[in-house]
Amino acid sequence: MDMKIHAIGGYNEVGKNMTALDLGEDVILFDDGLFLPAIVGVAEREKIPTEKGMRNLGALPDDIYLDKKGLRDKVRALLISHAHLDHVGAIQYNGFRYKADVVGTPYTMEVLKILSADNQGHVNNRIIPIKPDGTYFTKGRKQYKVEFINITHSTIQSAIIAVHTPKGIILYANDYKLDNSPVFGDKPNYKRLKELSKIGIKALVVDCLYAQDDRKTPSEKIARGLLEDVFFTTENRNSGMIITTFSSHIARLKSIAEFGNRLGRQVLFLGRSLNKYVTAAKNIGKCPFSNQIRLLTYRRQLEKVLKQVNKNKKDYLIVCTGHQGEPGSILDRMSRNQLPLNLSSDDHIIFSSKTIPTPINELNRDQLEKRLRKHQVRIFDNVHVSGHGGREDLRDLIRLTNPENVIPSHGELKKLTAGADLAQEMGYKLNKTVHLMQNGQELKL
Repeated sequence: MDMKIHAIGGYNEVGKNMTALDLGEDVILFDDGLFLPAIVGVAEREKIPTEKGMRNLGALPDDIYLDKKGLRDKVRALLISHAHLDHVGAIQYNGFRYKADVVGTPYTMEVLKILSADNQGHVNNRIIPIKPDGTYFTKGRKQYKVEFINITHSTIQSAIIAVHTPKGIILYANDYKLDNSPVFGDKPNYKRLKELSKIGIKALVVDCLYAQDDRKTPSEKIARGLLEDVFFTTENRNSGMIITTFSSHIARLKSIAEFGNRLGRQVLFLGRSLNKYVTAAKNIGKCPFSNQIRLLTYRRQLEKVLKQVNKNKKDYLIVCTGHQGEPGSILDRMSRNQLPLNLSSDDHIIFSSKTIPTPINELNRDQLEKRLRKHQVRIFDNVHVSGHGGREDLRDLIRLTNPENVIPSHGELKKLTAGADLAQEMGYKLNKTVHLMQNGQELKL
C-alpha cells in the first residue's frame, strides 16, 4: 500500500487548513477551515452562506483538488483538531460534498452545530463527538483507529490527532502549545505521545506558525497574571473598563469573569461570536463562569443595557468582540460612536490579544486604535500569551514524538521553512525526511 499526504490548504497561508491522508481505497481529511482574511471585510451581520459565494471570496480550501485526483468519493471521515474557524469553519459550506462522518471533541462539534444553525445552514454529515483522549474507528474499505490526544491551545478540548496505519502512525498537530499549568482543562497528554513514539510515528504534520520565534510559548497562567496586574494594580475605581479577546478562548474568558467579579463589577459579554462560543461551552458543561456573567446579543437589549452602563461605568466590566478591529464588531462600533456608550478619558480599553499578522487585520486594528485615541482612553495592549508553540516547543514536540518524517504546516513558505530548518538542525534531511509542501502537492511516504 502506497500512503500519500495531500496538502490542500494551509500550506501557502495561515488558514483554510485541510490535509488529506490517502490510504489507497480510503481517504481521511484533517481539518476543514476558513481563510479568515477573505471574510474580514464582510460586516458581522452580512452573510454569504453558499459554497459558491465562499469559494468566490477565496475563503474555502481548494478541495476541488480531491475531485481532480478521483479521491472525493473515498473520503471516509473529516477529523477536526479544534474549534477555531480556520480549522472547522468551512464544513458548513462544503461538508455536503463528502459521505463521511465529521469527528472531533465535544466542544469542537458543538461549535460546528452552532455556526451552522447561525448561518441557516445544516451539516448533513453525521457529527460524532469524541472525548479528549478518546478513540474513533473510521468506516470504509478498511478500518483505521483514530485517537484524539489532549493538547493545550487557545481554545478548550483541542487535540493532536493520531491515525494508526499499517505503515505507522500519522500524527496531525495543528495547533498546539505545551502548557503544563493550564488555567482550565488538562495539560498535554505527554504519556500517550511517548507511547505512540514507541509504536512508531511515520509522519508528523505540525503547526509552524511561530517556528521562526526563538522562544518557548508561556503558559496561560502567565496571561492570567498579566490580566490580574492590569485589573488590580492600575487606578480604575471610577473608570469604564472594556476588554476584548478571542471569543473561543474559554480559559481566558474564565479569568476575565473571575477578576471582574473580584472588582465587584457586573460582567457583560457583548457580541455575536462571544455568544456562540460561550453558549457552546455551556451546552457541554464546560463554562464554569456562566453564572458570573450576562450574555447580551440582541441589538435592542444591548443598546438598553449600554445606556445603563453609560450612567455608571464603574459598576460594569464590558467584554466584547473587536480585538482585531473587525468592521461591525462591538468595539469597532463603540469607537465610531454607533452605540449608546460614550468613551471618555480614563476609560480602560484592554486588548487581551495579539493582532493576527495579516495585512487586512493590521490595517483594521491600526484604524481602530486611531479612533480610540481620539477619545483619549487608556489602552492596554497585548495582555496576552499565544496559543501556538514557538521554535523551542516545536523542538520538544519533535523530540517527544520522534517521527520518521516531519511535514511543516499552517503558514506561508517562510514559516514552513523555519520549521524545516529546525528539523534539519535535529538531523532530518530536506526532501528525504523533512518535506516542504505547498497547496496542491502530494507526498508519497
